[in-house]
Amino acid sequence: MTKNKISKNWLIKKKKDPFFKLSKIKGFRSRSAFKLIEMNKKFKFLKENSLLLDLGSFPGGWSQVASKEITKGKILSIDIKFMEKIDKVDFIKGDFLQDNIFEKIIFYFNSKVDVVLSDMAANTTGNKTLDSYRTGELCLGAMDLATKILSKDGVFLSKAFMGTIFNEINESAKKNFRKVVKYKPISSKKESKEIYIYCQGILNI
Repeated sequence: MTKNKISKNWLIKKKKDPFFKLSKIKGFRSRSAFKLIEMNKKFKFLKENSLLLDLGSFPGGWSQVASKEITKGKILSIDIKFMEKIDKVDFIKGDFLQDNIFEKIIFYFNSKVDVVLSDMAANTTGNKTLDSYRTGELCLGAMDLATKILSKDGVFLSKAFMGTIFNEINESAKKNFRKVVKYKPISSKKESKEIYIYCQGILNI
């Protein structure tokens, strides 16, 4: 199958996707906004005064949802891609794994953080096993950062893919958090191996 035909088929599927259509109607920048809305309804972790860090925030769907719930707190979004401005959200362009970005995060909040979100996925290569592993590495990196900056009862929520690295993610979560829940939102595509890991309460803080 040619690259053009693959792209055309992808666009057709996207346009038929009810969550993609609804995201346009609601003014969300991505369909993934509905995943966060659903998970917040289930776990109730976005509070009006929350201090929240959104990793891999581009194009801004999750930051949009957070900004509607957090009215008295602070939201910082980070991505290697430039993200258009969202009201009540501050943005830093850069790689969260770099030391200078970590320092900027610490300076921005100047206190422990309530929520760390990560909806990051590695750029696809066509090799699903490799893509899953690389996204898992991003999840582990985000988790490591979260354990350093979260408050005692803080929440870490991240995308992952079921695959060879997921056991390592799950074990690391159990070592670092009191509560660990694996969850697949309704708006997550059925055929996708995508899953979210919800972690709350830092251990050994």
